[in-house]
Amino acid sequence: MTKIHRRDVLKGMGAAAGAAVLAPSLGGAALAQSGGKVVVGTWGGDYAALLTKNIENPLLKPKGIEVVQDQAGDAPRRTKMVAEKRLPRGTVDIQGLSAANMFEMNEAGVTETLDYSKIPNAKNILPTMRYPYGIGHIYSGNVVIYNPKLISPVPTGFKDWLDPKWGNKIGFIDIQYQSVFIAASMAATGGASMNDIEKAKEVLLAVKKAGARIYPTNEAFAQAMKNEEIGISAIWKARVVQWQNAGIPCEAVSPVEGIPTYVSGFVIAKNAPNKDNAYAYMNAMLEKAPQEAFAVDMGYNGTVTGLAVAPDLQKRIGFTADEEKRLKDLDYAFLAKNDSAMKEWWDKVFKA
Repeated sequence: MTKIHRRDVLKGMGAAAGAAVLAPSLGGAALAQSGGKVVVGTWGGDYAALLTKNIENPLLKPKGIEVVQDQAGDAPRRTKMVAEKRLPRGTVDIQGLSAANMFEMNEAGVTETLDYSKIPNAKNILPTMRYPYGIGHIYSGNVVIYNPKLISPVPTGFKDWLDPKWGNKIGFIDIQYQSVFIAASMAATGGASMNDIEKAKEVLLAVKKAGARIYPTNEAFAQAMKNEEIGISAIWKARVVQWQNAGIPCEAVSPVEGIPTYVSGFVIAKNAPNKDNAYAYMNAMLEKAPQEAFAVDMGYNGTVTGLAVAPDLQKRIGFTADEEKRLKDLDYAFLAKNDSAMKEWWDKVFKA
């Protein structure tokens, strides 16, 4: 498994990079486009609201571009992309997906090979967040989250989280099934593998038998943490920061087994009906202002250079030099190949 090294993830972070909107004559088709509509596939909840607040209303609405959000979990949105593959015009222009799911949709042949000349702000993007078929919007790492009042001693990693002794204080988020499999595999192998599905199943069945709880969404899970129904789980560090800001009693621990990275990004559908506006959306999301706003509002690290993030906030959402060495990129090919099997087992066995 390749690691995202500090020199890669943070390449160019010290360089100043202006991200102001260029005049249409200097940009590509994305900035020359004015008016019309763009349909954005995205999760609901906080992320959808912040897309509207930080990107759509301030940057696209003034250009006369009407943004329509198609809110749903990533699984049904991916299914729809594949189902619409043979149509000359699909129903969604741009899809918000994890890096693993962006890879999967590219393998399915339903994503546009990006023309980066149409995304002027892409010149500022971190090299590790630039894909032929998509762009990383924000990123974080998967960490153990716990309530110090309920969980003692302090956990050190995924193995401590997935210890049956915590019983019904162990929590899971339904939509995070892929990351749960990865964490369980790492717990079972001491960090040696993120792909040992069978050992992961053994770990998960043990905590299910102990009374672990499953919540349908991030928001439902957060409420359970707040009410102290549960006390330990794993989630992206950005979410821990969000919930701490909301007064939810929780702390984060970077797992000793390694820190799987999470990248949330966007792809353009190959048969997008409003392709120029999809490019405009991608360009807008890479502007300096919304990138900084997502760090403040959602606790995620930005994917472009030259951001002005307060040092105290950067300390909370980022990672130390030692932790950065433990950041692990995911095996997207493996996840694409095994996603259906993992989801089927999760739904029919683990949730049953």
